[in-house]
Amino acid sequence: MATAQDTASRDDVRSGIIAAATRLLRDKGANAVTTRAVAEAAGVQAPTIYRLFGDKDGLIDAVAEHVMSTYVSSKSAVAEAADGDPMADLRSGWRTHLEFGLANPELYALIATRGRGAPSPAVVAGMAVLRARVRRLAAAGLLRVDEQRALMMIHAAGNGTILALLGMPADQRDPGLGDAMFDAVLGGVLATAPATPDTSTNAIAVTFATVVPDLPGLSDAERALMAEWLGRSLTRP
Repeated sequence: MATAQDTASRDDVRSGIIAAATRLLRDKGANAVTTRAVAEAAGVQAPTIYRLFGDKDGLIDAVAEHVMSTYVSSKSAVAEAADGDPMADLRSGWRTHLEFGLANPELYALIATRGRGAPSPAVVAGMAVLRARVRRLAAAGLLRVDEQRALMMIHAAGNGTILALLGMPADQRDPGLGDAMFDAVLGGVLATAPATPDTSTNAIAVTFATVVPDLPGLSDAERALMAEWLGRSLTRP
C-alpha cells in the first residue's frame, strides 16, 4: 500500500518532469521535447515518464495544462457575470484565446504534433467554455445556425487565426486580423439583427433547441426525438 510519503515523492517527481519539459519547450522549442531529452533534463530514467504519464501524449497534456494554468493565474481576470452581454463575453474569450496562442507558440506547435488520439484535457476544457458561451447566444435568439455548427466555426476560425499569425514574422503580423476574423465568422453564425432576437425560422428553431432538454411533461425519448427533428431542419440545405 502506498504511503503518504510515497505519494508526495511521486508528485514531486511528476512535477519535476513537467518543469523540465516546460523549460525545454521554452528554451529549445517543440522539437526538443522528446522523452529522452526530458528524462535527462529531469534526472530520471525514461521508463519513469511512461509510468507517470502513460506516453508522450500524456506528458504533452500535462505540460499544456501547466503552461495554461500558469498563464491564466498570471492574468488579472475579470469575473464575467452570468447575465452579462453574451456577445461581449464571446469576444473577450476570443481575444484571450488568441493572446494565449501568440504568447505560447512552441506549446501550440507541440499540441499540433501530439498525435491522432483523443483531444487533450486542455482542449476539452476550452471547448466546454466555448460551448457555454455559444449556448448563451442561442438562448438569446442570436444564432441562425445550430449550436454545434457555430461552435465549430468559431473554434476553427480561432485556431486558424493563431496559426496564420504564428506563420509569419512578428513584425509583419496584422494586429487587426483577430478582430476582423471574429467579425467575419460572426457574420456567418449570427442572426441578421444581433441587437434584438431574430424572428426567422432558423433563429427560432435554434433558440427553441436550447430549452428542449428542460421541457416538462416529455420523456427522454421524446425530447431526443424533438432535438433530432430540430437538428435535421437546421443542417439540411
